[in-house]
Amino acid sequence: MSTPRFRNLFLLFGIVAVMVMLCTFNISYEELLSNLKRAGGYLPLVLLLWLFVYLINTLSWYIIVRSSGDSSSLSFSHLYKLTVSAFSLNYVTPVGLMGGEPYRIMELTPYVGVERATSSVILYVMMHICSHFLFWISAVVVFVSFYKVSWEMGIVLGLIILFCLLLGILFVKGYRHGMAVACIRLGSKIPLLKKHAIRFADKYRVQLEGIDRQISLLHRQRKSAFYGALFLEYLARIVSCGEIWLIMNVLTTHVSFMDCFLILAFSSLLANLLFFMPMQIGGREGGLALAVGGLSMSGAYGVYTALITRVRELVWVVIGLGLMKIGNKKKS
Repeated sequence: MSTPRFRNLFLLFGIVAVMVMLCTFNISYEELLSNLKRAGGYLPLVLLLWLFVYLINTLSWYIIVRSSGDSSSLSFSHLYKLTVSAFSLNYVTPVGLMGGEPYRIMELTPYVGVERATSSVILYVMMHICSHFLFWISAVVVFVSFYKVSWEMGIVLGLIILFCLLLGILFVKGYRHGMAVACIRLGSKIPLLKKHAIRFADKYRVQLEGIDRQISLLHRQRKSAFYGALFLEYLARIVSCGEIWLIMNVLTTHVSFMDCFLILAFSSLLANLLFFMPMQIGGREGGLALAVGGLSMSGAYGVYTALITRVRELVWVVIGLGLMKIGNKKKS
């Protein structure tokens, strides 16, 4: 099947997912409109903020792509378009990365080849996930430094640190040796995927080894690019805290940026544990309510913040899906 047909399938899936979510929105449209009016001028600021968050995400991916070889035919603006569209697909896809990352690889392949496209996308996803680990560990350090910690909370924070460190070690091994072959090996141990994974590994062994070489090369020989991309992804997490701060300022003036940092960190941790839900429905709202309540604020603040965040996501999903049909020049 050709790239335009695959692109249309991705677009169709995204549109259907958005329609389903709009039809199952657990709030009346009158109440939604009332809350949007309450947000006032802060809502456009929230939408504008994510233009810069996606800009930072794109710059991180751009560094990874450029570090693996010549990419003069690929412009930063085109990569920005792909970034917004890929995140839009991830928002509406169950199990998160199952939509946006195949789309990234498909669109990038004509410019840099399938091996470099695949390795750069895998590397970017690993950077994106690792930045979350750093974000959550930073939140634990900040919470312990500025808030009183009970023994129950101490156990929870300790488990968070352990969880992040164990997965961090796994990712470090992936950076050093590659992840493609390891993922196929893992698939070969799953009963329903075993035959397909073994067949795929035998057919594309050379390509998979080439992808792993590309992944390990960035960590070994281009450390400045590696840590630069990781820092940018972590910076994007920090900048996105501004969304919580802007929304919370509609409700109260007694909230600091540090509070918003902790709210986003702990709510995103809970939401990511429910990764199998499209747009993390339920997990985001519950996570924000619990995180806000944990900082001795009204849980209603978290519910309202989650609502405005949902609206922002839907707006950017529509923008991303629209961008999928714009600026797609044929590349030989």
